[in-house]
Amino acid sequence: MSLASLEQLANAVREFGRERDWHLYHTPKNLTAALIVEAAELLEPFQWLTPEQSLNLPPAKREAVRQEMADVLIYLVSLANCLEVDLLKAAEDKLEINAAKYPVDKAKGSCAKSHEL
Repeated sequence: MSLASLEQLANAVREFGRERDWHLYHTPKNLTAALIVEAAELLEPFQWLTPEQSLNLPPAKREAVRQEMADVLIYLVSLANCLEVDLLKAAEDKLEINAAKYPVDKAKGSCAKSHEL
């Protein structure tokens, strides 16, 4: 299977779950809980690493991170499917909101929260 768009991924994830009757369990609450668990698993390979080490993972650890990233994405897409959210539109809208909250002239080079700028 080769996926070229978020829409194709959403359809593939939907069909994968449908084939297994997972829609019985894929409620917003359950999918959100699963997403949080997978996000925590994504953090685990980086625990205790220096910033430099986290940028230079050995191949096996990099593959583990890649797999966890895929799990996070799949659960997020599953949640979007369940709630009928267009993730690309949501991201586009959020980038516009963030651009207003973090104007380049105030936010560039800063990690401050918007209310601190």
